[in-house]
Parts: sequence; C-alpha cells; structure tokens
Amino acid sequence: MEGDRGPLTNNIAAMYNKILVTLDATPTDRAIIEHVKPLAKWANSRVVLLHVADGWAARTYGPDAISAEITEDTAYLEKVRSEFQAAGIPAEAELAYGEPAGEIVKWVEKKGCDLVAMSTHGHRFLADLVLGTTATRVQHNIRVPVLLLRAK
Repeated sequence: MEGDRGPLTNNIAAMYNKILVTLDATPTDRAIIEHVKPLAKWANSRVVLLHVADGWAARTYGPDAISAEITEDTAYLEKVRSEFQAAGIPAEAELAYGEPAGEIVKWVEKKGCDLVAMSTHGHRFLADLVLGTTATRVQHNIRVPVLLLRAK
C-alpha cells in the first residue's frame, strides 16, 4: 500500500510531531536547518524555530526590548520560517529573551515538544569549559530527546 511505511517506521515517525529547532542566527544554523527539513517532512512534523535574543536590551527589557538585534532576529526567524513553509513543512517562529540555555529549557517545559534539534560549534573553549555549552546545559535539563549536530 502506497504511503504505508510499515508499523515500526510509522511509530518512529509519529514520535516527532513537534520539533523545536533552536537557532543562534549564525551560519552554524544551516547544519541543523538542512538536517531537520527532511526529518520533519518524513515524520510529518510541525517545526517551531526558537531564537533567544541575549543582548543587553533583550536581557534587560525582555519582550519590551526594542533594538537593532531584536529587529534583525525577528527578520531572520521569519526568513527561516518561510523556508520551511516553502518546503511544505508547517513552521512557526518564536523569539525568547535572556540567557539561551535557560530560556530553551523554560520553553520546552512550558510548551512541550517531541525533539529538540540544535547545532553546536564549540568555538569558545574556555567559556565552554567553565560555564558549559548551551547544548550541554539544555540536554541535561530536559526530558525529551536532543539532536545535536556539529556545524562545520
């Protein structure tokens, strides 16, 4: 029967109804975006794109912040959302404000998802060693699977 993927494949596909894709608005995002597109299409997933604005205005004023960073981040999220939608993948975009790892964890706890997908880059060795990477901190504080893809 066309469209029937078999019981195991159908069960796996049903696991990822809602995929949270965290973006940091840098070129490292391309790796996770390109990886999630076919996964979301295959699993008939809905994608939520989340970027955490963490500049001074965002951390100080939260959703009331007005800055060039917020304007650029909003435009970036809309561009990526449109890209997913053009590929036939339902997508929405959200902007959070503050410290990235904490905000991602809060988002997952409050809104829920079936998978968190993140690119990693590990270019801040000393800071990563002392504070831990955003990906590591998220991974250890949520109870849903985390897909980590190292960007080139």
